[in-house]
Amino acid sequence: MSSSPGPDVQLEGELTVIGQITTASNATLVCDAVLGDESMRVVYKPVRGERPLWDFPDGTLAGREVASYRVSEALGWGVIPRTVLRDGPFGPGMVQKWIDTVDRHADMLGMPDIVDLCSPDNVPSGWFEVLQAFDSAGEPVSLIHADDPRLQRMAVLDVLINNADRKGGHALEGIDGSVYGVDHGICMHTDNKLRTVLWGWAGRQVPGPLIADVAEFASTVDGSFGDELSELVTDDEIAALAQRARELTLSAVMPVPNGHRTIPWPAF
Repeated sequence: MSSSPGPDVQLEGELTVIGQITTASNATLVCDAVLGDESMRVVYKPVRGERPLWDFPDGTLAGREVASYRVSEALGWGVIPRTVLRDGPFGPGMVQKWIDTVDRHADMLGMPDIVDLCSPDNVPSGWFEVLQAFDSAGEPVSLIHADDPRLQRMAVLDVLINNADRKGGHALEGIDGSVYGVDHGICMHTDNKLRTVLWGWAGRQVPGPLIADVAEFASTVDGSFGDELSELVTDDEIAALAQRARELTLSAVMPVPNGHRTIPWPAF
């Protein structure tokens, strides 16, 4: 006889606030979820702490975070840490598993993070230089990211979910060897709003295995998976998601920057 699944600490545990991420635009609380003898670290974003956005008037940012997570899971990619909707000490909100990250600067003799800034003369071989700019002291800097398949998969996911805010600090290299994306509150819009620091693969072919996953995913959006998303985003946004998946399947090419607002600002 198979054993029954254990308690779902993330979904059912009592949330105790231990800190706040003050650099976030919306209320973002670090919590411990505790259920019996089990505990886990999570990020909790209550709906009541969301700042209204004129161009994302429907639903909640928390709902968009959960919808984006479910797209990642439906693709089988595991790019976004587990994200659920549940009640908490400040009302309903999204609760996401905390990711412990690698500190390359401390552990690898000054190697850059997977998305980073460096001087234009020090771009590592094989890395993408996305942008040149000036820092607060007027010194030239380059925005760079690794040519890493884990990060490339995230970039493809961003095209599908129409991520309007892929900052450098939203791409995390976990100590478990995976690369995770966080902060997906402004995704899934019907209009093209792709703003990302991951433009290194612009105009390039998407690897065949990723396109195969996207093609299979596209076939589900108009059916059962679309029904699953209907409680989180609008029907028009679900239809737009399906269209983006079909278009990417047919072209198998990453989009190129189109317009003047293609990189979020600040970039980190």
